[in-house]
Amino acid sequence: MDPIFYLIYGVLAFVIVASAVGLVSSRNAIYAALFLVLNFMTVALLYIALGAPYIALAQVTVYAGSIMVLFLFAIMLLGGEKLPLAEPIRGQRAFAIVLAAIFLAEMALFVVMRGSPVIAGQPVDPAFSTPVTLGTLLFEGYLLPFEMTAGLLLAATVGAIFLTRQPRPERSGSGSSMAAKGEE
Repeated sequence: MDPIFYLIYGVLAFVIVASAVGLVSSRNAIYAALFLVLNFMTVALLYIALGAPYIALAQVTVYAGSIMVLFLFAIMLLGGEKLPLAEPIRGQRAFAIVLAAIFLAEMALFVVMRGSPVIAGQPVDPAFSTPVTLGTLLFEGYLLPFEMTAGLLLAATVGAIFLTRQPRPERSGSGSSMAAKGEE
């Protein structure tokens, strides 16, 4: 491959990793969402560089367009702009580091077990785009990345719900005290 491709992929990889780190480390939910938009856009550019314009278009319209508007609307509506300074769950950072190490080990194992890398720009068989072929390829050849993506989306959804929940107000009395007041 031409050295310019390595430069392009290197710059895109750097921006993707930097925006992901900014997303995770941001204490402001709005900035985190904007880092996520930058990440989605850069991944779309990576898809274009790899010769997959349809996936790039889907990445921009579905994720960066629709879902991010929904995330920003939910953040603004629920008032989750700022994260609390204290950890809501004790030990969650250590648990997150352990999960990240497991995730990285799983990714490294996948790369080692898979073998040779896929070369971009290879000719594609016309039967490749049928739903049967895509489904077979997705659930046989790419099952692990598919499951890892599902796990990441589930973790993001649970995290978004956890960050935007409001503490329940304390009740002033119990049901028995209300019954006692009714008797008087």
